Amino acid sequence: MSAILLDGGIVHYEVIGRGRPIIFLHGWVGSWRYWVPAMQTASTSFRAYAVDMWGFGDSAHDANRYSLDQQSALLEHFMRELGIGKIALVGHGLGALAGFLFAMRHPTMVDRVMAVQMPLEIAAVNSRLRTGALADLADWLVAKTAAAEPARTDAVKADTLAVSTSFGSPESFNLASRIANINTACLLVYGQNDPAIAAPTFDTNLAPPMMHIITLDQTGHFPMLEDAARFNRLLTDFLSLESGETPRDLQLKEEWKRRVR
Repeated sequence: MSAILLDGGIVHYEVIGRGRPIIFLHGWVGSWRYWVPAMQTASTSFRAYAVDMWGFGDSAHDANRYSLDQQSALLEHFMRELGIGKIALVGHGLGALAGFLFAMRHPTMVDRVMAVQMPLEIAAVNSRLRTGALADLADWLVAKTAAAEPARTDAVKADTLAVSTSFGSPESFNLASRIANINTACLLVYGQNDPAIAAPTFDTNLAPPMMHIITLDQTGHFPMLEDAARFNRLLTDFLSLESGETPRDLQLKEEWKRRVR
């Protein structure tokens, strides 16, 4: 277990592998632990970090740090404290939002973003996710499988306020009108059967040139756990792109034409 002190608060993280840095950020349900299979996949070429955000896992519970802006700022402080340079970023739900906001504010610090189950507007978030008890959210969204058990176990460790406070600035969720100018390679991934986050409804052909959207069928809120093999293959392909290359090139690969539609 690794931890650092940021502005007087303990932030827990784990790290494996060697190479260029990649940071994984968890969502509203769970903690860093459900990223382990994806971290192991990435660690063959990257130094993979996974961070518990404020109020989740083993990081400090402090209601003054739970806003979406504060969670996004955590990433900047974490990188500066550890001397981490330009990163690849993989975020899920809350972590995707915090990471995406960070990438828009600090484009020189992020090489690429894989955003999983990221709502592009507040209306895309089911009200149950905003108001439900943590144990109920875990029962609702986490499959009852051994692979998903880390998310289920750690869900109840979170501070309920960390979930509800993150929805306190609805304007921060209005990303659909702000993504047009993004120049960072960004891959948006959605589980087809997620009851908590609705996938974008706009014409994906109108997405910015550096953005690509993929929906994984037969998966829900945790595609990285429900179909780990396919998710990790997609992650590997995304990380293998040259810096500055659009992720839309992923759709040209015959294997993804067969597997992802």
